Amino acid sequence: VLYYQVQRDLRTNRNVGYEALMRWQHPTRGLVMPVEFIPLAEETGLIVEMGRWALRQAATDFATLDQSTRVAVNVSPVQFVKSDLVADVTGALQVSGLEAHRLEIEITEDVLIEDTDNTQKVLSELSKLGVSLSLDDFGSGYSSLAYLTQFPFTKLKIDRCFTERILLDDRSRALVTSILALASSLGIRVTAEGVETSGQLAMLTEGSCDEAQGYLLGRPEPFQKAFADK
Repeated sequence: VLYYQVQRDLRTNRNVGYEALMRWQHPTRGLVMPVEFIPLAEETGLIVEMGRWALRQAATDFATLDQSTRVAVNVSPVQFVKSDLVADVTGALQVSGLEAHRLEIEITEDVLIEDTDNTQKVLSELSKLGVSLSLDDFGSGYSSLAYLTQFPFTKLKIDRCFTERILLDDRSRALVTSILALASSLGIRVTAEGVETSGQLAMLTEGSCDEAQGYLLGRPEPFQKAFADK
């Protein structure tokens, strides 16, 4: 099943998007978190079909909402290798009727390291479709600055490990400040993940971060609950 977590614009204080997060509703274990089943799904190749389903389900859900709200869907490195991702995204948009600019594809740096040439081709084709591209967990891996010039990203997501320490650690705070300045100069939006306190939110707002996501603003919820009044 898909759960959705809100992303809030810190300038307007409006909810502008949601990230689709996969959960496994197990008959005896209850709700299982992705950290427990995604690695196995990637190892077996099942992530390709699961990812294709997630794209279509998220697009179908959000096609029923107003045009100011977008949805972000995570894509596994395996999908780049074993699936025609452009065809999967195109299919999801066609079946659902969702406008391309309202879909955001999130990838991690692992995708960029695997096969740069193929990745560049795929991301370029997705960008031409009008889909937004987001680099997830920025700062937690290699974070080569060359990625920002090689690939057509429209957003960076600051890893939660830095958000958690922004009030406690001078280096984490300095890194976040640097990322915000760099992204601003490149015309790339930034979403800070893992915002759990009002102090973190205030510092990010003062630092001109574009968006925030975390338990302080809203926990992941099923579509029916998240949009019960829509």
